[in-house]
Amino acid sequence: MNAQVIDGKAFAAEVRGKVAEKVAALKAEHGIVPGLAVVLVGEDPASQVYVRSKGKQTVEVGMQSFEHKLDAATSEADLLALIDRLNNDPAVNGILVQLPLPGHLNEDLVINSIAPEKDVDGFHISNVGLLATGQKAMVPCTPLGCLMLLRDHFGSLSGKSAVVIGRSNIVGKPMAQLLLRDSCTVTIAHSRTKDIEDVVRRADIVVAAVGRAEMVTGDWLKPGAVVIDVGINRLEPTEPGGKGKLVGDVDYASAAEVAGAITPVPGGVGPMTIACLLANTLTATCRVNGLDEPEGLTA
Repeated sequence: MNAQVIDGKAFAAEVRGKVAEKVAALKAEHGIVPGLAVVLVGEDPASQVYVRSKGKQTVEVGMQSFEHKLDAATSEADLLALIDRLNNDPAVNGILVQLPLPGHLNEDLVINSIAPEKDVDGFHISNVGLLATGQKAMVPCTPLGCLMLLRDHFGSLSGKSAVVIGRSNIVGKPMAQLLLRDSCTVTIAHSRTKDIEDVVRRADIVVAAVGRAEMVTGDWLKPGAVVIDVGINRLEPTEPGGKGKLVGDVDYASAAEVAGAITPVPGGVGPMTIACLLANTLTATCRVNGLDEPEGLTA
């Protein structure tokens, strides 16, 4: 079997196009311009690249981008004061604090200081609880992107058997909740799962989000399964001074021989994360203004 490649890059472009259309309509019909504020503390190179990309794409879809770059030694009090100002700024509809934070800052405290309605990362404890109880919530961007790709592939997910490998608060747990809401039968597998290969082999849908390079191999998969690979891991370089290859949590070569469809790494789930961040900012803007939510861009 030669698996269909699920092109996350192309799908993310479609999502950004839909967001841009809705943003233009908000401006023309209501005089509203959505605004996204991103807060970066410190100088982590990967985070800097990510924040630049977020800012660029925010502007490209017609939104306002507010970037706040703080010194790594910034105190918790100063960071919380900034978040409080953003919470009370009507021009800001979405707030994202780039993680990880420097060690002296309490991530849980910082995340939960963001107003839930502006929490476009979907990490606030209120949004976590709302999602878990099937209510309207801001949904974490990466799981939302995975859900969009699966809905596009299957149409309806009702009755599908799904295994989520990984139990993080950022991907694994919310992904399981979203699949449950779409009437899948869901199993969460993790490092302590006994006979994990057999568990995975029963699934129509496999979402790998465990952070271990090429852990899931083709012989773990049910023939025809759809595989969503959330992992991004860099292998050791083969040459001195070179960059190691980027791979997912799934061994792509062997999995593609068995799966019905699979996301590549890179170019699969990754581009969907920022696209869904923009979609969430749009959703937050619509909600606070009592307007209809954008169709096809929410969970």
